[in-house]
Order: sequence, then structure tokens, then C-alpha cells
Amino acid sequence: MTLRSRPGTGPGNRPGTRPATRRRGLVGALLATCVAGSLLSGCADGGSDSADGTRPEFARGKDGFDAVPVSDRTPAPAIDGRTTRGEKLDLDDYEGKVVVLNIWGSWCGPCDAEAPDFAKVARESRSKGVQFVGINTRDGSTAQAVAFEEQHKMPYPSLFDPAGKLMLRFPKGSVNPQLIPTTLVIDRQGRLAARAIGPVGAQQLRTALQPLTTTT
Repeated sequence: MTLRSRPGTGPGNRPGTRPATRRRGLVGALLATCVAGSLLSGCADGGSDSADGTRPEFARGKDGFDAVPVSDRTPAPAIDGRTTRGEKLDLDDYEGKVVVLNIWGSWCGPCDAEAPDFAKVARESRSKGVQFVGINTRDGSTAQAVAFEEQHKMPYPSLFDPAGKLMLRFPKGSVNPQLIPTTLVIDRQGRLAARAIGPVGAQQLRTALQPLTTTT
């Protein structure tokens, strides 16, 4: 058994101070708490490095969306999994289409506010080769997510991602897991083309899609 000295009496400690080992232990515990809570609170800065170390450079826009110049666009990561209805979904299935990827939760007030506009634009843009896909996050069960989809008559599928793992696949700087809703637009070549952090309306969606649907 290792004997511990009392606070202020151990080697290298001045009277009345805590031992260095206890200070280091406290700092380590705080860091561990931050790491463990990073998916639920504000400890993390969001996103993760992409495989090739690149990150998209979004130019600030005036319509709610930040855009990436064509020459600077980077490939979107592989996004796949099970939907809220239990079906398999892979974004590769929509190759050649413009994909609008909306990250939402049924618990999120702004998500609820923007949902009718997403449903509307998803229907009207389908004939232009646009596919909407959701990523449902932080809901405790698929039942909550499905109820939200049915309430808003969402005409497109959503991947069920309660722990936010799919968001961590995106290049650093493109998604912040702490900021929901977030919307990403992927061009026909499978590259990240635009992003909106926060809720957006129908006209903002149309404006973001217009340059991507008029060229091939």
C-alpha cells in the first residue's frame, strides 16, 4: 500500500497548497468530462478532418446559404445507414442528382418551423433532379422521428442518427454537431456545394438550388 502525505506536507509542496498530483488529477477529470460530453454540449468545435485533410471553403452568402466555388469543391463523404423506417439508404444511390441534406431533430423548434418549406421544395424540385434526404439526430427513438415526418408530410427519407455519428464524417468546418438544423447541398458530381447553418425558407432553398439545377 502506498502512503499518501497530507495536503501541504508532501515533497515540493508549500504549506497550505494541494499536492501537484491532485491538481493534475482534477485537470484530467475536467478534460475527460469535456470529451465525454462533447457530443451533447459545447465542448467540441464540430466536424472532423476529412480523409485527405482538405476542408471546404464556404463563401458567405446573402440568402442564408454559404457557397463553395466550383473549383474549390471537395467530395462529400460516404453517408449511409438505416432510415427512420428501418430501410437501408446510401447517398451513392442518388449519383448524378443534386442532394439536399437536412440535419434535424423532432425536439428542435427551428426544425419544426422550416419543415413545411422543405417538404414543399422537395416536391417541386424533384422533376429537376433534386433529391432531399434528412439526417435525424438526438431523438430517443424512431417513433419520435416518424411522428415528425408524418406531421409535416415529409416526402423524402431520413437517416436515423441519434448519436450524431454521421455528422462527424463531414470535413472539418462544414458541419457543427451543436448547431441544428444544418443543411448541406451536394452537386451532381457528389461535391459539397453549399451550406446553411440554422433554419431556411422555401425561397432560400430555391435560390441555392437554382445554379445547380440549370447546369449539368
